[in-house]
Amino acid sequence: MRICPHCQYEMSESFDIKIDSSGNGLKVTKEGTFGETIGMPKAAVCPKCGEVSIYLDESDLAGIAPQKIEY
Repeated sequence: MRICPHCQYEMSESFDIKIDSSGNGLKVTKEGTFGETIGMPKAAVCPKCGEVSIYLDESDLAGIAPQKIEY
């Protein structure tokens, strides 16, 4: 469940993201022209204020090692 960062309302999830001209959607890849595909992004929309959040499903994150950033 995603919560809107602006109004704290529950967001509607699992919307697809498409490119208007071709309808093929977007891919998130590792860096490089022919990088390995990580997953297809999804969108969540807040029905109250219209905020849009783009995310990857948890299953797509399995191959990504989290890194701690120190400030």
